[in-house]
Amino acid sequence: MTNDKLLLRALCREPIPRTPVWLMRQAGRYLPEYQEVRKQAGGFLELAKNPEQAAEVTLQPIRRFGMDGAIIFSDILLPLEAMGMPLIFNEKGPSLPEPLRCLQDVEKLKAYDPAVELGYVGESLKLTAAGLPDETTLLGFCGAPFTLASYAIEGGTGKSFMELRRMMYHEPEAWELLMQKLTDAVGDHLEYQIASGAEAVVLFDTWAAALTIEDYRRYAKPWSQKILERLQGKAPRVAFAGAADHLVEELASMNPDAVAIDHRTDIVRAFDRVGSHIALQGNLDPGILLSTPENVARWTRDILERVAGRPGHILNLGHGVFKTTDPECVAAFVRTAQEFRNDTREAM
Repeated sequence: MTNDKLLLRALCREPIPRTPVWLMRQAGRYLPEYQEVRKQAGGFLELAKNPEQAAEVTLQPIRRFGMDGAIIFSDILLPLEAMGMPLIFNEKGPSLPEPLRCLQDVEKLKAYDPAVELGYVGESLKLTAAGLPDETTLLGFCGAPFTLASYAIEGGTGKSFMELRRMMYHEPEAWELLMQKLTDAVGDHLEYQIASGAEAVVLFDTWAAALTIEDYRRYAKPWSQKILERLQGKAPRVAFAGAADHLVEELASMNPDAVAIDHRTDIVRAFDRVGSHIALQGNLDPGILLSTPENVARWTRDILERVAGRPGHILNLGHGVFKTTDPECVAAFVRTAQEFRNDTREAM
């Protein structure tokens, strides 16, 4: 760690001169330069599996906007493919045409060596690290076991999660085996990313909000906690669950280095909810980026003024960048964060 990496220092809750900033999905469809590379690649999955192109699109927003973190261009579902599930991406998003519906399906999932089946992710990280400014933190990520299970069982993005709930409630042996296999797969993948140059990692539990607190504690949390415990001391760990205000305390209780909150959660109250030993990431509504640069700057300043320089704040969106976002609005978000200084913050 260098003294110039503000994001890493914020994850450690050190005093820093300004709040670091990055965006979920900052490498992507809203950038014209990304679209050019995507055309060359031929598709999303092909792009993610091409280390040179994946590194290039990871670096594009850093060159244009100068965020403090670069999150590798990849996808949360890649471990499922490595475990033997066919994975398809098209204009409708991801799909898994051979979903898991019974114990026998789960038993067919194989263990894998991420350096072999997912070696292209490691190469992407290495190439990206070589092209990053010294002050920019390189982030890796993966989906949490519950979210990967939702895709694997539903065969794609779910709404009511009926098949998922059927296995959860009625096939405990299949559920337990699936979650253990996914826990090992995710842990292996994140450890490999760290070994390949990721300086911090994000565990995305995108669909955890579908669960009540009680069901989250029973059917999701134990396995995410195992992964976070496995990675403790190896790299800072950020835990995220979308639209999950009711789970903020549960995320914090797993003792990650940071909790990332959705834009529907009050950020000032969230600092008290996660505790003084955990950093907090968030949480501008990504919909604000669809307005105007002036409006984006106003809302960004509002978050920073309300946080008032508390240690451990990392400015981000409450979820990912929308594909129709004007790059000028992203520029306003990042620029406002970089120019903002709070008199109550301790000097570096």
